[in-house]
Amino acid sequence: MKKRYLKLKTKSKKQQIDILNGSIWKGLLQFAMPVAATAILAQLFNASDIAVVGNFTGDGRMIAVAAVGANSPVIGLLVNLFVGVSLGATVVIANAIGRNDKDSVQKTVHTSIIVAVLGGIFIAVLGEIMANPILEMLRVPEDVFPSALMYLQIYLLGMPVILLYNFEAAIFRSVGETKIPLLALASSGVINVILNLFFVAVLHMTVDGVAIATVTSNAISSAILYRSLRRTKKFM
Repeated sequence: MKKRYLKLKTKSKKQQIDILNGSIWKGLLQFAMPVAATAILAQLFNASDIAVVGNFTGDGRMIAVAAVGANSPVIGLLVNLFVGVSLGATVVIANAIGRNDKDSVQKTVHTSIIVAVLGGIFIAVLGEIMANPILEMLRVPEDVFPSALMYLQIYLLGMPVILLYNFEAAIFRSVGETKIPLLALASSGVINVILNLFFVAVLHMTVDGVAIATVTSNAISSAILYRSLRRTKKFM
């Protein structure tokens, strides 16, 4: 029995070395492709909002599409900024895992979640104050401005959950796990489309409906990742 255990242990160690020293392109693709797909999917949230308001808001479709489209640069900037900021958590957690320092891993994970929530609240408050000046700087037309402002203000209310998702995804990426964040975002993407159609086509809302749907779906993706983190003993 002991001899068999030694064989299994040696075989496992050999497999680990092969993974570490195998083809870099295979490992890179397995890690990078879900990350790239996640980034693309995040951008499609705004595109789905435009598609729904463009097809289901009747005579006001031109203004609704312009209002959502006017916010695309702002939303794209925020999403990419949060992805970049969350990379810091990835580096720190990966370093602690490499040193097998479980206490540092847990402290960094908890700190990242707290920073995400508090940072999201701060950005939401600051964004609500700056929403009007930002759209003025973008020179949004007067007839589109009220709808664009309403969409942006509702979207900014979701900053805590949006920032939380990005930090949670960064935590998973620190151990090379990129599929779970992708699946969470894909699930919330489907929910986003369903809620868009419900609020706009059924309840006859306009840009406020798609904005609420986006915030709600982002909250769901954050909740999915948080539950996954709680069930992962390596982090908690």
